[in-house]
Amino acid sequence: MIRRKHTLAAAVVVSAALALTACGGEAPASDLSSVKIMAPFLEAQPPTADGAVQKKLEELTGKDVNITWTPNASYEDKMNITLASSEIPHVLVVQGKTPGFVKNAEAGAFWDLTDKLKDYPNLKTTFPEVQQNASVNGKVYGVYRGRNPIRAAVMFRQDWLDKLGLKAPETTEDLYKVAKAFTEQDPDGNGQNDTYGITIPKWGALGTNSPYDLIETWYGAGNRWTERDGKLVPSFETDEFLEANRFIKKMVDEKLINPDFATFDGTKWNEPFFNGKGGIIVDVDSRVSVLINLFKQANPNDFENKVGFVGSLKGPDGELHAHPTDGYSGFLAIPKSSVKTEADLKNVLSFLDKLNSKEVAVLMNNGIEGVNFTLEEGLAATIKPETPEGKVVNTDIKSFAQLGTNVTGNNFYPVKQASEYEQKVFDDRVAVMAGDLKSAVYNPAAAFVSPTYVAKGAQLDNIVADARIKYLAGQTDEQGLKDAIKLWNTSGGDKVKEEINKLWQENKK
Repeated sequence: MIRRKHTLAAAVVVSAALALTACGGEAPASDLSSVKIMAPFLEAQPPTADGAVQKKLEELTGKDVNITWTPNASYEDKMNITLASSEIPHVLVVQGKTPGFVKNAEAGAFWDLTDKLKDYPNLKTTFPEVQQNASVNGKVYGVYRGRNPIRAAVMFRQDWLDKLGLKAPETTEDLYKVAKAFTEQDPDGNGQNDTYGITIPKWGALGTNSPYDLIETWYGAGNRWTERDGKLVPSFETDEFLEANRFIKKMVDEKLINPDFATFDGTKWNEPFFNGKGGIIVDVDSRVSVLINLFKQANPNDFENKVGFVGSLKGPDGELHAHPTDGYSGFLAIPKSSVKTEADLKNVLSFLDKLNSKEVAVLMNNGIEGVNFTLEEGLAATIKPETPEGKVVNTDIKSFAQLGTNVTGNNFYPVKQASEYEQKVFDDRVAVMAGDLKSAVYNPAAAFVSPTYVAKGAQLDNIVADARIKYLAGQTDEQGLKDAIKLWNTSGGDKVKEEINKLWQENKK
C-alpha cells in the first residue's frame, strides 16, 4: 500500500512538472548526437559504459549512448522521480501501463507514435494485434518490447505415457484421460498408489496466464474479455467459463490434481514432475527445457524422452482456441520534455530503427561473434570454455536485451542447443508455438484503460479469483461462484464494462 501511494504521488508531481514545462515555451533543440536512455537491469551489476557491448552498440548506431541503468526492483519509482526532474532521458523503458504512465501519456507527456512508426522499416510491426494490445486506448505511446505471444503448453512425463501406451493429448478430454491414467494406472511401476495427473501451484489471480486461464480459453471462454452479442464482457461471465471450471473441479474431486493446489509453492513446481509424483504441468513452453535439464543433470546418460509436450488443446467444441499473452512487455517511450521537436523525434526514431536492426538485435541478444559465440548453421553456439571477455559479454547482454523491441519478430540467432535431442525439442517447440499462433484468441480489451478498473480492478478481480479457488476446492458451490460474479458487477464491474465498451466502440475502424 505504501508503494502504491508513492507511485501515484509521483505521478501527480510529474504532471505538475510537465505543466510548468509547457508554460515555459519551446526550448532549444536537443543535442542528439548523444542519446540518453533509462532502462532496468536484472543482474547483480549493470553493464559498464566502457564495456564491449556498449562500444559495439555505439559503433552500429552512430550515436554516443548514455544509459542510466536502474535496479528492476525500484525501477517504477525511479522512473516517476526522473520524469519529475530536469534530467529526462530521450528514451525511457516503460514496463507497463501503470496509472502514472497512462495519466501522463494522455496529458501529452510522451510523443504519440500511432501514425509515425510506419515510416521506419524496423519499427513497423508485423504483429498489429500486439501493437494494439500495447496501445493506450488505441494510441501508441511507445515501441513495444515484443515477447512470444504463444507460449502455452502441456508438458507430460513421456516415459509414463509410453509405459501406459497412451498418445499425447490433443483435446481437453484427452488431458482428462491422461491425467486419470497417470493417477490410477501406476505409471512409475512401483506398485503403489502414489502418483497424480496434474500439478498446479498456488496461482489464483485472474488474467495472469495461469493453468485455469489457459483451460478456460481452450473451452472457448475467451481471453480475459470476449465479445458476446455485440458487446465485450469479462470471460468469467460466459457459460464456457463455468464449463471449464466444472471440468477442472471434476479432476480435483477425482484427485487427478495435487490436493494442495491452492497452497502449493510455485517455486517447487518442477519437483513432483521430476521426482515421479505428478505427471503433467500446464504452463509456458520454455519449462520444457528446464525439465529436460533437471533429468540431464541427474543422469547425463539417460535424460532423453522423459519430457513430452504439446501446445494448446482443442476444447469441447472441437476448435482450437489457443491462449496467447498480450505479446509485449512494456515499451520504449519518448518524453516530449527532452525530445521537443518533430526533427528531434525523427532523429530518435531513426536511432530506435537501428536498435531494432538485425545487427543490433544480434548484439543485444547473442553478443559479439568470436568473443562469446560462434555462428554454426544459422545458430549461435556459445564459446566454451568461457573466457573472461566472453563472460562479461554474456552478462551484459542480459541487460541490453531490455532495450530490444523485436516488433518485426526475432532478428537475432536462435541459440544452438547442447545436443541433437535438445535441438530437436527446441525446434519442435518453435514449430508448435508458430502453429498455435494461427488460432490465437487475443484479449479484445487489452488496449483499453478503464478508470474504474485502474482504481478498483485488483479488489474487484479478487472477488472472482477467490471464489474460483473456493469452488474448485469444494468450499463453495457453483451458485457461490455465480454470486461472486454478480458481486463483481455490483461493486464496480458494471461501470468497468461500460467504460471498456465505450472505448471499444470509439476505437472500431
